[in-house]
Formats: sequence, structure tokens, C-alpha cells
Amino acid sequence: MVSLAGILEPFGKSADLLERLSGLRVGHDTCRTFTETQGERLERDNAGAMPVEPDPDAEPWDLSLPPEDGESFAGTVAYVGMDAFAVPVIAAEGGREWRMMYVGLLYDPRKQHTIYPSGYDHRCLASQMRAYAIAFGLGSANRVVALTDGGNGLEAAFAGHFGGNVEFVLDFWHASEHLHGWSKVRYGEGSSEAAEWAGRAVERLRNEGGASLLEWLEEQSLPEGSSEASVEEWRKLQGYVRNNVHRMDYPEYRRRGWDIGSGPTEAGCKIVGERLKGSGMKWDRKNSSRVASLRAMYSSGEGLWDAFFDRHQAKAA
Repeated sequence: MVSLAGILEPFGKSADLLERLSGLRVGHDTCRTFTETQGERLERDNAGAMPVEPDPDAEPWDLSLPPEDGESFAGTVAYVGMDAFAVPVIAAEGGREWRMMYVGLLYDPRKQHTIYPSGYDHRCLASQMRAYAIAFGLGSANRVVALTDGGNGLEAAFAGHFGGNVEFVLDFWHASEHLHGWSKVRYGEGSSEAAEWAGRAVERLRNEGGASLLEWLEEQSLPEGSSEASVEEWRKLQGYVRNNVHRMDYPEYRRRGWDIGSGPTEAGCKIVGERLKGSGMKWDRKNSSRVASLRAMYSSGEGLWDAFFDRHQAKAA
């Protein structure tokens, strides 16, 4: 109960809530220490490839693809994703600086089941995700679909831990934002020309895919006298599409019935980040990771919270 309160509310408020709701008197520092200790224990389990096991009597995840607009889709899919958010941590000189924490996500096509691991190292997080995928039987899926934005290293991390069965999909809305951003540089924010260009580009990307979009972009040129900033942004846009074209085949993904947006992963960042980004907060880096790991496990559901504490109570008996 103490650690649950500690991951849901700031430690001072959680201590007050514990007394009000249960009559349990726990000081602010005690609540913090207990919560962080349990988080450290969870991180040791995860680092040792000992994921919290699902209930053996639980129904396996349904990995079949749901119908859409009366159309059925063949095969089974397990989705994985990863994104990051900034955490305020204590700097070396005692001030505050921001470090990026990653939140991973494993989920089924109907989004009835989710598992949220978290951590500062995206490679270690991908390894944890693989362990949980095995524990929950996601290896039975015909295909693992990794839906991410263009974050550096994410594709390599998943490829290294999920092997050749993983298909990479770039978040469609992330790609669309790049197109809209360029249109504002080229034609001016709020202009009809910017809206028209972005609309045509996004439609081509959605209906014809990244290869067609890249070909269309390469056919265009900037007018003479364009500013250095415009030239540089144009170069960046073409480079972005060229570097990600292998995971921008949106017509094919839609034909297969796959998701093309990473909204569930972004939601996971908000769920975990809400506890760490309160007004005036400044964390010790290790303890922020421990609290985040506990909060992510609790938010996952799937009986993981009770299973974790049952496991360690059994060890102590």
C-alpha cells in the first residue's frame, strides 16, 4: 500500500493519504524510501531477465487483427513501441537538468492488454521488452510490428532483441508533422499555399507511401534566391524521408490491417511521466528510474503488481 501511494502521488501527499484512508501513519521519508526500495528490487528482476510472470490461469492475448469497415485481415500481430520524455534530475552542481527516460509498450491489436516497461537506456529497455514478450506468449504472433517515431537508436534496439520477425513502421503523424513543418518554412505559416502543399504531400504519403513521396520531392526545386535556412530545411526533409522510406509503406500496412500511429506509446509516456514531472520536482536519477519502473508496472495491469509483491513475499517466507 505504501509503495502504491508513492507512485501515484508525491511522497508528502501520499503519506497524508495513507493516514486518511487507512489510518497508517508513515512519514514522508519513509514513504519515499520504501517506494524506491521496491522499485530497485523490480529493476534488479528486470535486469536479470526475470520478468513478472502473468497469471497462469489468464487467457492468452488475442493477437488477431480486428475487422475495419467490414473488412477482415489475416494473420496475427503483436505491437511494440518506445518513446521518451524529459525528467528533471539533480545536476552535478546541485541545480536541475533534464534527462530522457524511455517508456516501452507491448500491446495487442485491440488494445485490450498493455505492458509498460521504462528506463533510461533504450537498449536495456528493449531487452526487458523481449523478456516480457516471451512471458506473455507474444512470440506466437505471425509478425511483431514496431511502431515508433524517428528517435535515434530505437530501430536498432528492437532489431537486436526481436530479430527478423519485426516489421518497422514510422509513426504516420510524426512523418506528417515534418511535411507540415516544411510547408510553413517554404510558404509561410497560416498561408493557403502551405496548407495546399502539405495536404498534397500527406495524401501522397498515406495513399502511395514513402518511396512515391520521395520521388515527388526530388522532382521539386526551390526558387532562386531562397534563404540558406530554407535550403537547409529542404535538405533535412528529403534526408528524413530518404532515411525512413523503408518503414513508410503505409498503403501496404493499411492493406494488412496494421496500425500506423504510435498513440498508445505516447499515452504511456504521459502515464509514467505524470508522476515525475510535477511542479518543482527534481529527482536523483537512480530513484526517478525506480519510481518510474514501479508506476509503469502498476499502469500495465495484467495482474503484474500483485504478482511482483507475491513473488517477493514468497521469497521472504
